[in-house]
Amino acid sequence: MQPALNLIGSIRRGEIRWLNYLLASGLALGSDAGLFLLLLDSGLSPMAASAVGYCAGILVHWLVSSRLVFADGAAARGTGERHRQKLLFVGSALIGLAVTTAIVGTGSALGLDPRLAKLVAIVVSFQTTYLLRRHIVFRAAAA
Repeated sequence: MQPALNLIGSIRRGEIRWLNYLLASGLALGSDAGLFLLLLDSGLSPMAASAVGYCAGILVHWLVSSRLVFADGAAARGTGERHRQKLLFVGSALIGLAVTTAIVGTGSALGLDPRLAKLVAIVVSFQTTYLLRRHIVFRAAAA
């Protein structure tokens, strides 16, 4: 009976982690988009505003993910392992960006409305980065 209860608890913790990650992603997206619009309004070029907003979103996501969502798998501050996790986190963000770009590009080339392709890309990229971060970046958290 105890193994079954352990499994149920693990599944519930996984669902809560996924929901927390969803909230962290929403906060990061809001930071990204908000800064993008603010910088755009201040006269910065759209490309530069987009890049700065995206970087801010990555920073916000790291802060929330490493301190709340995957806190049990985050390495101690100031260690080489923590630095490695930061690099892997940025790498996972770049993979998410590549997935998004590929899906939107392919969808557009196939005649799909780019907005619809972007929605598909958001879902796929979200799940991709979640799995990378849960199982690679913060691998101890998956235990």
